Amino acid sequence: MTDTAPRLNFAAAPKAFRSLIGFDAAARDGLDPALAELIQIRSSQLDGCAYCLHMHVTDSRKAGEDDLRLHMIGVWREAKHFFSSRGQAALALTEAVTLIADAGVPDEVYAEAAAQFEEAELAHVLAVILTVNTWNRVAVTTAKIAGTDERR
Repeated sequence: MTDTAPRLNFAAAPKAFRSLIGFDAAARDGLDPALAELIQIRSSQLDGCAYCLHMHVTDSRKAGEDDLRLHMIGVWREAKHFFSSRGQAALALTEAVTLIADAGVPDEVYAEAAAQFEEAELAHVLAVILTVNTWNRVAVTTAKIAGTDERR
């Protein structure tokens, strides 16, 4: 993507915008915040969303996440020792769902996630994956600029 001026403000569709904010909050409810950020960072990397990647890395650092571990997220398969079994399962599911058009969600990826998380928690993991993918697509489509977090 080239540097372009910001486009549409998605909040121009207030019901949709508020609904997405509500879905995002509900998705995170009861889920380990560090795990949610891990999911959001990996999805944002895969979706090429600099705006969301900057936001989630910043949030992770503020929450005390280790910088070295943050650097390993994109290469987690080669650096598994930085991530718990649950983290690895969440990252694998995040990749499969984010890149769903490539190969769907392989049975073994889903089975590993189901083995690591209880059903309700797995539903929340999936919901976070779905919301971050939606936010990534909104931010990329509307040319949000990394470093201009508007939540504050």
